[in-house]
Amino acid sequence: MTTPPTEPTPAEPTPAGSTPAESTPLPAPPAESRPARGPWRGRIARIAGAVGVLTLTAAVAAAGYAAPVPADVVVAPRSVAVPPSPRVLTCAGPLVLPDGAGTGDSAFDRVPVPVRTDVRVLTVPGAGARAASAGTLTPLAGGEAITTLDPVGSGAAAGRATGVTGATLLYAAPLDESAPLIGGATASVTTAGDLRGLSAASCQAPSADQWLVGGSTEIGNTSQLIVTNPGATAAQVTVELFGPSGRAGLGGSGSFLVAPGAEKVVVLAGVAAEQSRIAVHVSAAGGLITAHVQDNRLDGFTPAGTDLVSAGTAPARRQVVGGLVVPESTIDGPDVAQLRLLVPGDTGATATLSLLGPDGPVVLPGAETISLAPGEVTDVSLGGLPAGAYTAVVDADEPLVAAVMITRTGLPGQLDDLPTLERAWGAAAVPAAGGVVALPAGVSGTVLLAGIGPDDGGEGGGSATGTLRTFGDDGALLDEREVSVPAGTTMALPVTSLAGGVAVGGLQLVLPDTTSATATGDDATSGPAVLSWSMLGYVAAADGELVSVLTPVPVATATPSVDVRAARTLGLP
Repeated sequence: MTTPPTEPTPAEPTPAGSTPAESTPLPAPPAESRPARGPWRGRIARIAGAVGVLTLTAAVAAAGYAAPVPADVVVAPRSVAVPPSPRVLTCAGPLVLPDGAGTGDSAFDRVPVPVRTDVRVLTVPGAGARAASAGTLTPLAGGEAITTLDPVGSGAAAGRATGVTGATLLYAAPLDESAPLIGGATASVTTAGDLRGLSAASCQAPSADQWLVGGSTEIGNTSQLIVTNPGATAAQVTVELFGPSGRAGLGGSGSFLVAPGAEKVVVLAGVAAEQSRIAVHVSAAGGLITAHVQDNRLDGFTPAGTDLVSAGTAPARRQVVGGLVVPESTIDGPDVAQLRLLVPGDTGATATLSLLGPDGPVVLPGAETISLAPGEVTDVSLGGLPAGAYTAVVDADEPLVAAVMITRTGLPGQLDDLPTLERAWGAAAVPAAGGVVALPAGVSGTVLLAGIGPDDGGEGGGSATGTLRTFGDDGALLDEREVSVPAGTTMALPVTSLAGGVAVGGLQLVLPDTTSATATGDDATSGPAVLSWSMLGYVAAADGELVSVLTPVPVATATPSVDVRAARTLGLP
């Protein structure tokens, strides 16, 4: 493996079919190729500003322009409606290929087969909307739309893009004063070579803080951090990397600038080598970003799995991780599923683990209580679990982050007798968030639903309920059903059982209006059970099953109104 220079800007491998990603501004798209209502990045920058302007304008009106408010007069605040904002998601680009790929010589090419990359995007009707919002998928750098989502009638709209050469942006505007509900996912399928595996991730909403739990920088492993800036301003990015012995010192490589419409690729072994297990914290100032880790492993010449590590929930005293579908294994078996934990603060924690199976919690001997040192990444073996679908609920006395890794053993490779291995990472997600999961073309899926109660281990609170909607690859509604999952259990629904053999573009989980997140995060002491869900995607390959875990794109948090009050000054220069 090539080690990049130790300057603040490490070597950056190139995504398939693209030129190297640089932290320099890219040209703005021509005016005729922009959405009719303006460029996306301007909208991202203006969404927050629009609320501030609205508040300021309302304050002027409330104050009464002609007469200043006396200092001793208390004016009650006035509630002003805030219109819903557009939504923008960043979808990961194709895999970063290793050095030596694409030589054309199948005997020596590290990736001897084409890597098939597919992006699926979906918009569904929001609460109170007569139809789904229209949407567009464009390149990160700007330009003409790759695909346009045009809802027909009162249904959803689905689109597909193949052969993309870089990250893409999904944009949708509000409709009927209803916030857009959108989702998307990128999937790359590689059936042979170093990158063998199904590497998939849901599209992400840009944010200033992301936690990526998964990967390794040991010899034989390649973990690459990809940071994407979809905004109109440069983002100053800071990276913290935690390993088995605590926080790793990154020096000047821990901070760098990402230009608008650009990506930055950091080979993590070049800044923190020989870390057998890692978790990465990415924060940004000056702009919002998305991030993921491309994780790849080789066992000698034998592929041992490739996947994308997506951002999970921020540190909290309760973490819920889905996507845990495991085959039969033994306690001391090789290549079994793992739970990865990190307490990023300065105080250690004691955590309890509950594995919610089809019939209730399953006790895993030796893993019921886990002692966690501050700043140290810990892996917990899940070997010995009976085959089936599970949801991991981790409760701790200090905030922590979590993820799971599942495996599939394939047939031996051509160069030795070792069987191939497939690995997939599942990120923690916030229950009671509903949302949308898009299913890329060519990928089969199983929907995993868990009832998460407020009691210890996720029990109590009755049954969690919701409405599951299945949409075709053209946006047509194929199935709508009520689901009820007892607290402390996990239900698995094959997508084929929901669609009747029709190609599926995505699914939506609608939660009751009374649903709240009181059984999640740091407040897990009261309230009804809530639903947590995810999707296990899989592809049947000639030498074994390829898998990946897709977490839902949650419903955006709405701010229906803000309170404003009169002021004697506007706060302007």
